[in-house]
Amino acid sequence: MKNALTVIIGFVHDFASGGWAATVFAVAYIDARESDQGATAVLGELERSFFWIGIACIAVVFATGAGRTFTYVDQHYGPEAERQRRRLLIIKHVVLVVVFGAGTVWQYTMAFG
Repeated sequence: MKNALTVIIGFVHDFASGGWAATVFAVAYIDARESDQGATAVLGELERSFFWIGIACIAVVFATGAGRTFTYVDQHYGPEAERQRRRLLIIKHVVLVVVFGAGTVWQYTMAFG
């Protein structure tokens, strides 16, 4: 059961990450086409909706990421390999937090700016 839960949590985590990226691209696409004055109000509301969906995706990423933290406690590869793996995971997640932060700020400026 734990293995199945680990796979499901990982899938939801990765799916929500992709969902967030899709909302950033959707807002950028809509923002680039907002020049038609008649559609500006509708497109602006659509941008803001995608922004909030992206925020929900981030919440799911954080929640499932916390769940994933507890599933990677086994020493499958030995102590030295596990230390290296954890170090690389920390570096990867620092980079991804910067990417998520920058993308969300960019998305916010398009949707509300």
